[in-house]
Amino acid sequence: MKFGIFYEHQLPRPWTERAEHELLQNSLTQIELADKLGYDYAWEVEHHFLEEYSHSSAPEVFLAAASQRTKQIRLAHGIIQLTTNHPARVAERVSTLDLLSNGRVEMGIGEGSSITELHPFDRRFRDKRAVWEDAVKAIIPMFTKDAWEYHGEYFDFPLRNVLPKPYQKPHPPLWVACSQLETIDMAGRRGMGALGFQFVSADAARAWVNTYYNAFVKRQEKLTDYAANPNVALVSGFMCAKDDEEAMRKADGWTFFQFALRFYSKHGPVAPGSVNLWEQYLDWKETPAGQKQQRTGLVGSPETLRQKLRKFEASNIDQVILLNQAGSNTHEDICESLEIFAEEVMPEFHAREPEHQEWKRKVLSGEIELEEIETEEFSFRGTAKPTINPDGVRSEDAASSQ
Repeated sequence: MKFGIFYEHQLPRPWTERAEHELLQNSLTQIELADKLGYDYAWEVEHHFLEEYSHSSAPEVFLAAASQRTKQIRLAHGIIQLTTNHPARVAERVSTLDLLSNGRVEMGIGEGSSITELHPFDRRFRDKRAVWEDAVKAIIPMFTKDAWEYHGEYFDFPLRNVLPKPYQKPHPPLWVACSQLETIDMAGRRGMGALGFQFVSADAARAWVNTYYNAFVKRQEKLTDYAANPNVALVSGFMCAKDDEEAMRKADGWTFFQFALRFYSKHGPVAPGSVNLWEQYLDWKETPAGQKQQRTGLVGSPETLRQKLRKFEASNIDQVILLNQAGSNTHEDICESLEIFAEEVMPEFHAREPEHQEWKRKVLSGEIELEEIETEEFSFRGTAKPTINPDGVRSEDAASSQ
């Protein structure tokens, strides 16, 4: 199993004059440390106008800076919003980053999560899947063709040579954000890697991994001609410390990630500065639902995390992406957590990666045929029915940041 780290660039209030500067500089230092420690991926989101939740509107700039401070770690867009960016600009930026990083880019792509982000770019929420599909068809040939034109429903592009071309041929690996569990099946059918969020049970993980690979092998329908990328990656809240109690204390704000996302999904556009999400989160955290949520994720001692990760491994998850920069988690605690995990937990799972790759080879070649598991009971993050949070939002509405 491989491991990534995940960045929303969350910045809860109150803000100081230099808060954003400190946030970005600390994040670069953390990624540089992760590279030296042997982590495999650094994922960076794209969001717009979501105060406190995500101050990450220009991931290509941040990842370009990270490319010059690292040597091995893969630099991953998780995701680029194809609904709020012109296809040619996406191809240009991804290719430039790939050249700067000597071919370390992963190209995660998605639709955008709310009208707060989409409407200022003149995109309707109800059109986002169709726009995403049209953009994929427009972009991919730009990486390889010296002359390309596209005339689709949402994008009309005259004959041009989009420059530069990426370092990786034919293009960086493609991933798609899975904002609902059902879209894991869609990712498999499209032949792209699936970026999802942690399942609540090992049975749910096995069901959806099987669904993904069966769709990839048996029911694949690409949108256009591109290199397939068979991978399932899951994001989970993370903090590793010497014991469970210390880890819980240091990760006290990680569930702010889910709380803030639910808020923006429910409320839509919010007048700038009209809400203090951090204060609302602190109140919610004391409710029964908030207390229950705090106990989820990969938060604990090395031994606790080993036990949890072995369940992921048994389900044949390809990558676990660790969400450490969240809420009020401090730079010092994040770095220490990365160091402890890399020293005491990660080597065991890295050592068994060749076994997993052999399993995957056999699945993709048809030597192993996976059981077709009914996923309906797992459609709501592993429970038979959606749960209702105190703010009235169903649990699956917060399944992803994308």
